[in-house]
Amino acid sequence: MNFYIYLAIMFIVTYLIRVLPLLLINKQIENKFIRSFLAYIPYTVLGAMTFPAIFHAVGENTICGVVAAVAGVVLALCKRGLCTVAAGSAIAAYLTMIIL
Repeated sequence: MNFYIYLAIMFIVTYLIRVLPLLLINKQIENKFIRSFLAYIPYTVLGAMTFPAIFHAVGENTICGVVAAVAGVVLALCKRGLCTVAAGSAIAAYLTMIIL
């Protein structure tokens, strides 16, 4: 029974976090600083969720994670697409695992 109570509370909290800004902010945000800040939030969250996973995806071998991260950053700086960066990082980690 406690599980369903916890589940309902989590649903309500998550729902309120997503709905309250829509209900409370009825007009367009005109402040340029806030607009630019909000524009970068999706990229920041994606990076915060993805970057630690790079190091934990290869198990205890952190060298492979570092090589994959460096390969991904280099490919991203070369303006490659998301699929190319992901594939390049995976290939770099795989080749490092084979070598080590």
